[in-house]
Amino acid sequence: MEIHIYKDKQETIREYARFFIDEGNKAIKTKGNFNAVLSGGSSPKAVFELLTTEEFKDQLDWTKVFFFFGDERNVPADHTDFNGLMAAKALFEPLNISENQIFYVNTSLAPEEAAKDYMESIRKHFPGKNIVFDLIMLGLGDDSHTASLFPYTKVLNEQGVDIKSNYLPEKEIFRITMTASMINQAKAIGFLVYGENKAAAVKTILNGEPDTQKYPAQLIKPASGICHWFLDKGSASDLKS
Repeated sequence: MEIHIYKDKQETIREYARFFIDEGNKAIKTKGNFNAVLSGGSSPKAVFELLTTEEFKDQLDWTKVFFFFGDERNVPADHTDFNGLMAAKALFEPLNISENQIFYVNTSLAPEEAAKDYMESIRKHFPGKNIVFDLIMLGLGDDSHTASLFPYTKVLNEQGVDIKSNYLPEKEIFRITMTASMINQAKAIGFLVYGENKAAAVKTILNGEPDTQKYPAQLIKPASGICHWFLDKGSASDLKS
């Protein structure tokens, strides 16, 4: 594990963008492409928007990048809560990314079928190989969830490298998510967390007693890759020195 702490939100986002570019160039140099898993929400959106600026957009060969999603909300593809739509507006369209480089979750299907369909798409992209992504972006919720691995939900007990639908009883909604086992096979995992409101969750995951049912982000322990935490001073304020 590597923990990177920066002075504020802006610096944290900028350094994460550099991290994304570095991991992409390393993968392309090694094997000719870069398989990146994106997360949803406002934090990665800021990174996506920065990657499309003059400072960053020419630092990576975007024609060799394949994009996936670590989780998706069970809403139509044109809904404002659809992670794929946010990424399309903030990243794919400004960079003119080809549709055949983007793997969206098909939420026109029932949640369980959408999960199976997405898993099949991923398998086809890694034919005859282990499913090992070059980089998986992750965020952290106030309740210590990551991707759509929420506290006390059934998916936390899944041991397989898979995509699963996950029902959230309190919200009465479904999510589609990568299992912890799939995430943990990645070559690099990068948490992006900022703000004092996340300090308690960060402390719980990094310094707290193990309880993966209550704190699902504790499940993220890469098998052979490296887990990076990009934090600002606010989110890191409760950590032990």
